[in-house]
Amino acid sequence: MANRFYGTFDTERRSGASDATDYRTPFQIDRDRVLHTTTFRRLQNKTQVFWSGEYDFYRTRLTHSLEVAQIGKAISQWLRTRPDGILHDEFYIDPDLMEAICLSHDLGHPPFGHAGERTLNHLMEGHGGFEGNAQTLRLLTQRIFSATHKGMDPSRAFMDGVLKYKTLWTELKSPEGTAPHNHFIYDEQHDHLDWAMGGNDFPLELTPGKSRDSFKSIECQIMDWADDTAYSLNDLSDSVRAGFLNIEKIENWAEKNGHPVDETSPLGELMRAIRKKRVDPFVGKRIGKYIQSTRLEADVNFLSQTSNRYRYRLMVDEAVQMESELFKKLAFEVVFLSPQLKQLEYKGSRMLRQLWDVLGKRYITGTAVDGQDFQLLPAATAAEIEAAPDEAARARLVCDFLAGMTDGYAARTYKRLFIPDFGSIGDLVG
Repeated sequence: MANRFYGTFDTERRSGASDATDYRTPFQIDRDRVLHTTTFRRLQNKTQVFWSGEYDFYRTRLTHSLEVAQIGKAISQWLRTRPDGILHDEFYIDPDLMEAICLSHDLGHPPFGHAGERTLNHLMEGHGGFEGNAQTLRLLTQRIFSATHKGMDPSRAFMDGVLKYKTLWTELKSPEGTAPHNHFIYDEQHDHLDWAMGGNDFPLELTPGKSRDSFKSIECQIMDWADDTAYSLNDLSDSVRAGFLNIEKIENWAEKNGHPVDETSPLGELMRAIRKKRVDPFVGKRIGKYIQSTRLEADVNFLSQTSNRYRYRLMVDEAVQMESELFKKLAFEVVFLSPQLKQLEYKGSRMLRQLWDVLGKRYITGTAVDGQDFQLLPAATAAEIEAAPDEAARARLVCDFLAGMTDGYAARTYKRLFIPDFGSIGDLVG
């Protein structure tokens, strides 16, 4: 039974290539291409909250992405089947497309979590910045799947689904020249953004920044809420298991911020789950609640006549949204701002800075390191960088290399370069 929600505008590929001879749908092809990349597999050794490899049960970027994909697909199924809904069996949000988008949403994140992202953005300040979502777009359109670095040739609906931000780096620079901290795509990606929008200009009311970034396809909106759901709930479980979140800390934080902790409040229910050692069931039940808090509302905008992906807004019950924000704030202020995690963030940031200093000197500015032309990168990577047309292009490729590292690979490379007693033959081939 054909799904009338999508048309040729949505399934068109960036290159214009046809999927007619493939037994899969265009969105199944998108999903499969993501799954079978080394970039996706590297997420298993990239930080979500706690450093990957610390303990087996902590979530990594990979397990987080799998959970977001499950939640995203569940939301699309809920919206399709809810009795008072707009969707039905011939007109629905494609679950394979949702899976592809959710699995891809963190592909561009570098090692060491958001600290690594902030560090690379600072280091790239003179060359167009670094942003995890922009890097995801760069991977999908230029760097992964193809040996010739032409990207995986995404469909329009898939590419647009991962575009959380639609503002260029230059558009967010202050009049004084201060570079933006986050929430942008690279200037050179303007043509991909234009293609995703079907060549339509943004109306004047969608100004660069939050206003324009709020203009998302329905799949991108679902991915955003699935990500928030996983972040606000699943990360709580890891924080409790790691000992960063306990009843005493929750009570102290709640008292300081004026939040109730009675048995019927969200924090009270979380504390009861901790006492009974039932945090995972608490989280699982909440995930189901967050999924079923969603509904669609009709929307009219400059693309709503072009694609059904822009005919609807995702609405989330206000009470659930407030609860999610409460849990996110709790995790951020009690866990993420703790000295222990900040010390780890500093260590990861310092490693990236020192790697950049050495690789930048050798490959971006072409300055000899300690008077010698040491070959510090794999031959193919070094050759591509050296063939780049200018310093900005070389800097972007060095940034690609660092951003693509796993936590473990970054740490090993740092040790090889800077720790005198590290670097056996076994390590060098590892």
